[in-house]
Amino acid sequence: MALPTRFKNNNDLYQPLADINVTPLVDVMLVLLIIFMVTAPLLAKGVKVNLPQASAAQPINQKDPIVVTVGKDGKVSLGADQVADNALIDGIRAMMGDDAARVVHVRGDTEAVYGEVVAVMDRLARNGITHIAIMTNSRSKTGPASKAGAPAAAPAGGAAK
Repeated sequence: MALPTRFKNNNDLYQPLADINVTPLVDVMLVLLIIFMVTAPLLAKGVKVNLPQASAAQPINQKDPIVVTVGKDGKVSLGADQVADNALIDGIRAMMGDDAARVVHVRGDTEAVYGEVVAVMDRLARNGITHIAIMTNSRSKTGPASKAGAPAAAPAGGAAK
């Protein structure tokens, strides 16, 4: 059986299409960019608390701090995860690894009971975690922490070195 003439070695039919349609690629990339721009602020870790203000606190520079948060309801969180009282020390030790000199930042809500914040700091100190810093917000214009634009940490009782 002979092939019709339109299929016989006709170079026009079998030429590869070498053009890439860029418009759908740009559309998809712009949609992905918008999605990431909208979701990026939602990925912030931590528990929202109102930090007390301190004008004499000095900002500390640490890449990956260990943050313990005491909420206004008295619940304790390690990073963004709420932990039980007996699991707090184990979680901190796991985050510290071999670096026993890492500073643990303690954040307490302004409406949190002062005794609960002190109890968390005491529990840390009793278990050998002596590098503790209390997190505050500095809103005064005269303090050095307001120039840095970041929350400041003040050493707790001279324990942080």
